[in-house]
Amino acid sequence: MSHHVIDWTAPWLAPYAAKALVVPDSGVAQALNSAAPSPVRFVSQSALPDGQAYEQFIFETQTVPTRDNLHDFFNGLCWLTFPETKKKLNQLQAAQLAIDGVQQVRGPVRDALTVFDENAAFLLAPQPLWDALIARDWQRLFVELRPMWLQAQVLLFGHALLEKLVYPRKPITAHVYIAQPAIKSIADLDAWMAGDITADKLASKPFTALPVLGVPGWWPDNENPCFYGDILVFRPEKQKISKITRTPVS
Repeated sequence: MSHHVIDWTAPWLAPYAAKALVVPDSGVAQALNSAAPSPVRFVSQSALPDGQAYEQFIFETQTVPTRDNLHDFFNGLCWLTFPETKKKLNQLQAAQLAIDGVQQVRGPVRDALTVFDENAAFLLAPQPLWDALIARDWQRLFVELRPMWLQAQVLLFGHALLEKLVYPRKPITAHVYIAQPAIKSIADLDAWMAGDITADKLASKPFTALPVLGVPGWWPDNENPCFYGDILVFRPEKQKISKITRTPVS
């Protein structure tokens, strides 16, 4: 894995930039183990026995099988940055495996756990921004209320999301967890999230979509309001889509 492809000055990497690790020839696992303390250790992927579920192995051994690629590198950084949330997710995954076993098709809880783990983001923002986001009123969210973003913060959690943003593209979209904790630090957010997420809550799909390069200050092109006119990326609510695409009946 080449660490040179990661632009640590990217605004979405701000929570992780302090851990901008150089990956040695010995691999990603050793780089992660040499960083800040973590509730888990990182080991080679070969440590995972054939036939054992990845999540169950982590739960039982407190070690994370890790490949030398960007996906697992960002997964490790998430463990270092949000250790309590990652630990809670793993507990929920292991509990669900104990109930259902390993199946070809994930149930609603495991599906939601995967979405959260791979693609979640957190938004700390005033209520009007939340209202516009949930309504998918992109014009109001990003243009009319743009000055209010100075009071907001978006924190990316999903490691697949972080991996995709190594090569930023306009359609990249996060699943924002719908919750508004009054917190002041990442450590506080981590502790709050670990206490808030449950299997039942995640199964209800408490997410809303956010095309992340629309966040003010995150991408130069979004200084132009026309950036938000692309309905293939900034999709309106379903009822608005039907109005846009409806063909008159003669």
